Amino acid sequence: MTAQTQLPIPEYFDTTKISEFWRVPYQQRAAEAQNWAKQHSIQPASSDEKRICLLIIDAQNTFCVPEFELFVGGRSGSGAIDDNLRLCEFIYRNLNAITTIAPTMDTHTAMQIFHPIFWINAAGEHPQPAATSITLEDVQTGIWKVNPAVADSIAGGNFDALETHAFHYVKKLSDDGKYPLTIWPYHSMLGGIGHALVSAVEEAIFFHTIARESQALFEIKGGNPLTENYSVLRPEVLDGFDGNPIAEKNAKFMDKLLEFDAVIIAGQAKSHCVAWTIDDLLTEILARDSQLAKKVYLLEDCTSPVVVPGVVDFTEAADAAYQRFAAAGMNVVKSTELFLGDLNL
Repeated sequence: MTAQTQLPIPEYFDTTKISEFWRVPYQQRAAEAQNWAKQHSIQPASSDEKRICLLIIDAQNTFCVPEFELFVGGRSGSGAIDDNLRLCEFIYRNLNAITTIAPTMDTHTAMQIFHPIFWINAAGEHPQPAATSITLEDVQTGIWKVNPAVADSIAGGNFDALETHAFHYVKKLSDDGKYPLTIWPYHSMLGGIGHALVSAVEEAIFFHTIARESQALFEIKGGNPLTENYSVLRPEVLDGFDGNPIAEKNAKFMDKLLEFDAVIIAGQAKSHCVAWTIDDLLTEILARDSQLAKKVYLLEDCTSPVVVPGVVDFTEAADAAYQRFAAAGMNVVKSTELFLGDLNL
């Protein structure tokens, strides 16, 4: 690529509204984006010689707005807000270099294996979300067991099969060295406001779509009731207790990402959905060609780890994961660095 030239940020962008949600005025922004492209000689993305994808993981209200269910505050307490401010500025300043933006959407319904309603104790009580991890021992000793009432909705009424699956599931997580099953608050609920992208991020993506005439590649994840899906590239568990598949890795999207000359990754949360996605991408890269790792760029200042003060802090685990990714050849960068003019392409 030639030396990088950054663009100004459109006047309508309001840095004070990053943690708010509103209706994006699409027609107005579309007209402004078209004028912006003419004013700054921005060409359609189809003419890009080097194709760059910005993968934005789960920049949704449920994770990024303080009053929502799983706000990712990090140690600072304002993590996702600060991250999204820098992310929007990165999009606007590098609009002419980013070919495609691929936002992932964590998407859930109530009756899923990681939501409270799925489990009960001997008193018929559901686990407290965010404060409960269900281990293999918990299931073996009956501390937590499957709620029989959910079998009708997600297992065709076959409670025995659902109970067997639950035991298999927590055992599989334990055997594979993954996080134990965490019970999360109801979040990213399909049809709800929490599921929507943060308005400022959605606005920036839409502006890019019109200015560069490049459709955003929305990718949905997380709807399978029988498994968690931190990574957009594969669920946590692929097979059921009988050896038959209950899910599969997202090979089509993985192939699509690796077709780009560079993939830039940001989003929430660094310790979970972001780290898991990068880890799965790295696994695929190592299976194909380890040199492909060089075309992955991690915006370390546009992502934060899960921190629940006094309960859990995943900062060190997230940082360790990023160190491992860097050691494998991926590039850990800041959104303010002028790295787009000197990519490893």
